[in-house]
Amino acid sequence: MVSTVQVAVLGAPGVGKTSIVQRFVAQEFPEEYTPTEHRELHQASTVLSGRLYELHILDVPHMHRYPGTAGQEWMDPRFRGLRNSRAFILVFDICSPESFHYVKVLRQQILDSTSKSPLIVVVGNKRDQQKHRFAPRQVLSVLVKKSWKCGYLECSARSNWHILLLFKELLISVTARGRSTSPSICLQGALQRERCSIM
Repeated sequence: MVSTVQVAVLGAPGVGKTSIVQRFVAQEFPEEYTPTEHRELHQASTVLSGRLYELHILDVPHMHRYPGTAGQEWMDPRFRGLRNSRAFILVFDICSPESFHYVKVLRQQILDSTSKSPLIVVVGNKRDQQKHRFAPRQVLSVLVKKSWKCGYLECSARSNWHILLLFKELLISVTARGRSTSPSICLQGALQRERCSIM
């Protein structure tokens, strides 16, 4: 049996949302920055611990505000189907405090728009530019996990560092939703025992 999981990748412009998706789906890294203008749906089949998952990954253009209602979502074709997502990857640039603030606001808008508790993973991209980060990893990790109650991970789309781990741990968190484990607990590195491969 195949389980389908829809994941939306959101964040400020230029943080590397599309690069993360392209690295995971096609093992490619676009060297030239092209802003995402239209909603793009990417599909990937993944095996995790012997079970097959079909990932539907929505790469969404920059939005000024998360659509609070189904009506608002369907008024703009760039965001159609967004509210059907079971999980959200909120990406920020570890060198840009503004992009982190954007993720903070976006997370709250997502929570305010639904009665269900969505799975949200906050991802700091551009780890290859570690020297220019605006805050230590530990500070951001504690803030996101403890205060926001979200999973936290850092990666580098350019270096292909922790990209597979991101989607692996996201899937583990999705499958753990039926249990009483919170996403912040799931994404703490105790997941190395699970095997994950992309088909």
